[in-house]
Amino acid sequence: MNKHVFRKSAFFTYLVPILFTAVMIVMVMYGLSVTERSSQSEGTRILLESLQRAAITCYAIEGNYPGDLLYIEENYGVRIDQNRYRVDYSIFASNIMPTINVVEWDSDTQ
Repeated sequence: MNKHVFRKSAFFTYLVPILFTAVMIVMVMYGLSVTERSSQSEGTRILLESLQRAAITCYAIEGNYPGDLLYIEENYGVRIDQNRYRVDYSIFASNIMPTINVVEWDSDTQ
């Protein structure tokens, strides 16, 4: 009977560390995934706020909102990574704040 107990404890001696390691790897992978998603949404928010701030600054200095994104990029230093973000900039009139939407490109569609 002692041999049977020895085999069982040896089995658990190896199985527990392997299972523990596997669980830790899964937890780390999940944490990295959550962090990456958070980072992506943070980048989108920062770009949107930069574009809005540039438009408001333009209005304060020049008396009208920028006519297009190119004007903001050339005159107010906002850089848009066209490979990463799609920006919709809609202006109704030069004295009304434009509608600005930023969407991160889906990596699967590129």
